[in-house]
Amino acid sequence: DDRKPDTMERLLRRFRIRSQLARECVAEFLGLYIAVVFGSGAAAQVITSEGTHGSYLTIQLGSALGAIFGMLVAQGVSGAHLNPVYSMSLCVLGRHPWTKLPLYSLSQLIGAFLGAGTVYLQYYDAIQAFTGGQLLVAGPNATAGIFSSYPAEHLSFWGGLVDQVRISLFLLCCMALEDKRNGPLPDGLQPIVVGVLILTMGVSMGSNCGFPLNPARDLGPRLFTFIAGWGPEVFKAGGGWWWVPLVAPFVGGLLGTLTYELLIEAHHPNTSNEEQNFQISGNKSAHENGLTHSIFSNLFIVKIRKKSPGGPF
Repeated sequence: DDRKPDTMERLLRRFRIRSQLARECVAEFLGLYIAVVFGSGAAAQVITSEGTHGSYLTIQLGSALGAIFGMLVAQGVSGAHLNPVYSMSLCVLGRHPWTKLPLYSLSQLIGAFLGAGTVYLQYYDAIQAFTGGQLLVAGPNATAGIFSSYPAEHLSFWGGLVDQVRISLFLLCCMALEDKRNGPLPDGLQPIVVGVLILTMGVSMGSNCGFPLNPARDLGPRLFTFIAGWGPEVFKAGGGWWWVPLVAPFVGGLLGTLTYELLIEAHHPNTSNEEQNFQISGNKSAHENGLTHSIFSNLFIVKIRKKSPGGPF
């Protein structure tokens, strides 16, 4: 029994990924994989049971809770971006290197693709029974919507394009969570708040096209359905709708990010003045209470300067 921990430790060391970037990409892959399995799994359960095992609300709950657990898995390694739009927004702000963006996005795409594959295998019999063996994109027995977004019949193309800009609200709120000078959240609470934000958007903005917020989350499963039997119709449906949730979120995300930066974050008190105040306070405390208090004051200044890597689904 005494040798088992040593053996396990040696095994873990053997399989440890040496590259920090590779570890981050694996975390992004696994985080979004988990989010898709729970989110699409909830949709598959409701659709294939014809509403007897859930409702629209349970689909939104599955998506929100899936995002929370996906972020909890990845946040300590990569910051849990799980969304190319969020990664791009951080790059624009200079908080994330542009060189990592393609690899993060690819990892997220692969995670979403395999997440969709997992749900398909889990619900294969239910999907076949529900559809009679015909994998359809539109109609009463359509199942492609389990995995990706498609526009409702009432939605025009331009209406759908405008609808996608809703992600500006999503990124605006995410920037508020990232902003340590605007009511910082306790450590570990960010994933839960982001999950609540996703749930809020789902129950208020989901009827037009399922509120896609994540290009990797939409394209990965769409590619899976293309090769799994739904065919090219997944790209033709809705008048070629597929590119809208792929491109429009980047526009909306950039708009939301810049809106928050220009209207909120740019108007915080000057950071340099704040640091001077902390330093003055620290020096005064050192004279009054000794060297130890001064050291802790300086450590506090360092913490103020450091940005949190946390991110949304």
